[in-house]
Amino acid sequence: MTRDEEKILKIAKEVVVKFIEIGRVSPTQFEGVFQSVFRTIKSSVSSDESEQ
Repeated sequence: MTRDEEKILKIAKEVVVKFIEIGRVSPTQFEGVFQSVFRTIKSSVSSDESEQ
């Protein structure tokens, strides 16, 4: 796992945990929501890198 992937994992986890804290996501939905958030952040980072 690269350093960038580790950062993306941490950010995605924090986003999903925040969604749980404010009641937008239930803890039972963590896995599916986490995967979606992770993919979204990773594709955003990848597209940002390709634009530079």
